[in-house]
Amino acid sequence: MSLPRSTPSAQGVAASGVAAFVDALEALPGVDPHGLMVVRHGRVVAEGWWAPYSPDRLHLLYSLSKTFLSTAVGFAVEEGLLSLDDAVADHFPEFRDELPEASRRILVRHALAMASGHAAEMVDVALRTDPVEPVRGFLLHAPEHEPATWFAYNQPANYTVAAILQRAAGTDLVSYLRPRLLDPLGVPPVSWQEYPAGRALGFSGLHATTETIAQLGLLHLRDGVWEGRQLLPEGWAAEVRTKRVDTDREANPDWAQGYGYQVWMARHGYRGDGAYGQYCLILPEQDAVIALNSAEVDMQAVLDAVWEHLLPALDAQAEGEEADAALADRLGRLVLPPSSGAAEPTGTVPDRWEGPGLTAERTGDGVVLRDPATAVALPVGAPGWTVVDDGEGPAVAVSGGWDGDVLRLDLAFLESPHRLAVDLLPDGALVSQWATTPLDFQPGATVLDQRAPRPLH
Repeated sequence: MSLPRSTPSAQGVAASGVAAFVDALEALPGVDPHGLMVVRHGRVVAEGWWAPYSPDRLHLLYSLSKTFLSTAVGFAVEEGLLSLDDAVADHFPEFRDELPEASRRILVRHALAMASGHAAEMVDVALRTDPVEPVRGFLLHAPEHEPATWFAYNQPANYTVAAILQRAAGTDLVSYLRPRLLDPLGVPPVSWQEYPAGRALGFSGLHATTETIAQLGLLHLRDGVWEGRQLLPEGWAAEVRTKRVDTDREANPDWAQGYGYQVWMARHGYRGDGAYGQYCLILPEQDAVIALNSAEVDMQAVLDAVWEHLLPALDAQAEGEEADAALADRLGRLVLPPSSGAAEPTGTVPDRWEGPGLTAERTGDGVVLRDPATAVALPVGAPGWTVVDDGEGPAVAVSGGWDGDVLRLDLAFLESPHRLAVDLLPDGALVSQWATTPLDFQPGATVLDQRAPRPLH
């Protein structure tokens, strides 16, 4: 099922303010917006996707996955699978005794708030120390500070909580959440990256739609009540949004307000978010949720635009049907600017190109781009974006073409925030550059490996 729809005016939202936010978002340098939903009083009042992205596409959420994890923990606590006051080490008796005493003082509640006491990010250290069991690799390193007293963005803390839950439940996170959360919300099939096989990352790796983000935000906004019944354990939504640790050492104002259970306190409301611009903004004072998928490095700039344009629209006077219609028209015509180029080169060019991690071969109507694990056939020179999705390789949209004897391709990987520029040069060299570099937490990931894991479930 999908969320009910309404108009901005019917829910007391100024349509011009939403349009101003869209304009500001598109004007921000280095920002690719992908999908937006604004929910007010439980109804979607504005929504749009920038082509070649579309509403039914799964999108990598990066650390917004964490808020789904903390939601799952609420069910697990209610079912007695774990307690927030459990020592995390007690869930791993096979190596508990070899851990430093300080690590044995870390409780589930500390790890869930990324307040394990470690001074910095530990993901690389954990994987190097024990790539077979990263939980052991993490806990073998004693925290520098007492647990609960120090915040550090620290992926293995969340990975450890996810591992505890999945071990106790005897299943992976998606399978655990499907009957408890995803099916009741009407969420379509999703997937979650795993490492090792059978264990979802927890801290990242969930692929879901923009509407699924909005549904999760609305569930928390309503204190866990969905369609008149208490779906989340009573009181768990309040536990999630309660500040657990100070984050005043963070440089950006909306990251310096404190951290709860896998959500950030903010200057307005609170939120889950993920790398490169995946947002679930929950605004209790405005009775609103904003879901946004995008691609950028300066996430604070996007939040600044929300506070400047969109937040006032939620408190302004409704403007009527004409303004609503103008906004709907604006949102129906969203597109990321494509690259352009000719269908053929001006001179003689190679049949094959090679560069770091990639090769390309010329075909009748385009090129085949390959990495060591994946090949994708890309048409060349068509206007706008061409979507290539055979159900096996990455879902990718391509634009661009020949610029003299240089083939310039712009690739948008549609199940991720990532966009790759590829230049094929007359001397046979291949040069590629990410607009936002993928964060790979799984050994062996290749350049074109930007697809939601299959099968979906």
